[in-house]
Formats: sequence, structure tokens, C-alpha cells
Amino acid sequence: MRALPAVLILLVSFSAPAFAGSLDNSAPPDQQSIDALEARAAQAKPREQCFLYALLVHQMIEFSAQQYASGEIAKAAALLTQAQAITHKIQADVTVNDKKLKDAQIILRQTAFRLNELLHSSDDEDRPLMAQTLAQLNAAQNQTMMAVFQK
Repeated sequence: MRALPAVLILLVSFSAPAFAGSLDNSAPPDQQSIDALEARAAQAKPREQCFLYALLVHQMIEFSAQQYASGEIAKAAALLTQAQAITHKIQADVTVNDKKLKDAQIILRQTAFRLNELLHSSDDEDRPLMAQTLAQLNAAQNQTMMAVFQK
């Protein structure tokens, strides 16, 4: 009877990170989908950009994780740097009137959780860039959360 709570705890602890790490069930991001989403976000109306940029940052972090796993460190680092620039755009342009603001905040929170996982499993030389990206991502997530509460 004592084994049942232990099994439940293990089940929950292993399923929660897997759920939190995956935003959707679509195909894994690649450079073409990132480029297409970036072009779409750049041409979108200002009210829609926050959400699209949040999706873009999420795809960049996921693709960067794939590249780190496959040993393409330089490409992964370039994507993290690019994600920082997009995150800065989110911070600079977030307003209370943005569409899907709560959805953008949730995506940023899930992306920060995923990047935090990567940070803890990365090599020492990759950690400073990841930590800097995570700090900026957390700041953007906090700012979008504050904008949600101001509505």
C-alpha cells in the first residue's frame, strides 16, 4: 500500500516536465518554420506582434535545444542571441491592448521553463549565454504578466 503514493509521485514528477516542455504536438521547429514565422510577425499588426513574437521565441529555443543536442553549438548560440533580440522587441512593444496577451505570457513562461531545463543540463561554456537569455525571457514574461493584470 505504501508503494502506491511513491509510484504516483514518480509518475507526476516525470510527466509534468514533459508536458511543460512541449507547447504543442506539431512537428519540431526547423529553420524554415522559424523564418516564416519571423516574416509573419514582422508584417503583422502591432496588436498581434507580441503573441507571434512569443511563438517565435519558443520555436527558436526549441530548435536551439535540438542543435545543442546534435552538436551544432555555434548555430544554437546564434539562435539564442537572436531570441534575445526578439525578446527585447517583446519588452519594448508590449501594451495592454495586445491581442492574445495572456496566451503570449503563457508561452513565454513555458519557454522560460524549457530554457531553464536546458541551462541545468548544458555544459559550463554554454551556460552564460543561456542564463542571459533566460533572464531576458523572464523579464519579458513578467512584463507581459503585468500588462495582463492591467487590463
